[in-house]
Amino acid sequence: MGESSGSGTSSWRRAGFAGAAIGVLAAGAAAGVAVERLTVGRSVRQKARLALDATGPYGSLRGTSGRALAEDSTVLYYEVDEVEADTPPARRRRLFGRKDPAPVTVVFSHGYCLNQDSWHFQRAALRGLVRTVHWDQRSHGRSGHGVAQSGPDAVPVSIDLLGRDLKAVLDVAAPEGPLVLVGHSMGGMTVMALAEQYPDFVRDRVVGVALVGTSAGKLAEVSYGLPLAGVNAVRRVLPGVLKALGSQAELVERGRRATADLFAGLIKKYSFSSKDVDPAVARFAERMIEATPIDVVAEFYPAFAEHDKAAALAAFADMPVLALAGDNDLVTPSSHTEAVAGLLPDAELVIVPDGGHLVMLEHPEAVTDRLADLLVRAGAVPGQGPGPATVRTDARKS
Repeated sequence: MGESSGSGTSSWRRAGFAGAAIGVLAAGAAAGVAVERLTVGRSVRQKARLALDATGPYGSLRGTSGRALAEDSTVLYYEVDEVEADTPPARRRRLFGRKDPAPVTVVFSHGYCLNQDSWHFQRAALRGLVRTVHWDQRSHGRSGHGVAQSGPDAVPVSIDLLGRDLKAVLDVAAPEGPLVLVGHSMGGMTVMALAEQYPDFVRDRVVGVALVGTSAGKLAEVSYGLPLAGVNAVRRVLPGVLKALGSQAELVERGRRATADLFAGLIKKYSFSSKDVDPAVARFAERMIEATPIDVVAEFYPAFAEHDKAAALAAFADMPVLALAGDNDLVTPSSHTEAVAGLLPDAELVIVPDGGHLVMLEHPEAVTDRLADLLVRAGAVPGQGPGPATVRTDARKS
């Protein structure tokens, strides 16, 4: 009996370590990363995490909720923050300039294994100043699990499908008026997929685009900061590992919880570049990522190898575009953002120093300031504001 129990414990712990590594890969990490040895006991760290969960304000902002139906009847959850009529003029002036916001809707799309709360700081800054829509991609956050990905006739997730999901949300949450589309990582790819499939819609409705820490393709070339041999080994075994883990979701989730320290270390390495990230922010990112079930990780991963939307960027050629990335993003390296900007010569390219993949959480002021600049250029806020040529100390324009 004791031998059987030990064997079972060993198996789910092994699954846990694999699940932790793959779970972070879903946010952009890769297996085989050395994690620095922690110096305090597990019980102390667990209490610290619980304290951060109880007191951290991140992800607490909520708006008017709504639901859209995707083409396969998946329920897509979104929230709307409306313009506040009594927003103090001084607050508008601080962010934008002299005049009040125009009736533009700013739509935020989040990345892989995150949710709409990943835009917490930008949402807080814009709250009441412009109309915003925040939505959870299928199988993430409060949205339903992809109907098409369920059952014996399940079909793979594709970036094109995510683009159609975004269109379904826009049709309900912002059926009229100009739009500014903001996407991080997979969310930026979703925006590109929308443009490829609905070019007339983009031409008629979209007045500005922000692409943050994302890529137009060639993701198979990303090394995740690992030696080439290690990356190639991971790529060879990953599809089979993901399939196996996805079929043992309950076992893997138990293991992920049991290996929380390893999980947290990997998340920090692949999400942030700064050494002094607020522990509450790091824990916030960890909670979002660990909330994504391993079967969802497995469903989405293959879509990225097929992603190629360089041609779709032409739809944004005649509008203001912000292309922004952290200079030490190990998931979608800044070279991918530079490639996007290279296909859009009039785009503003911003590389944030000491920034990782979750740059909007790590350096929120830099991202929010540049987003405010974009809204001015897009006409979301008429009048004069801090123009795109302004270089702040926390970001650089390349």
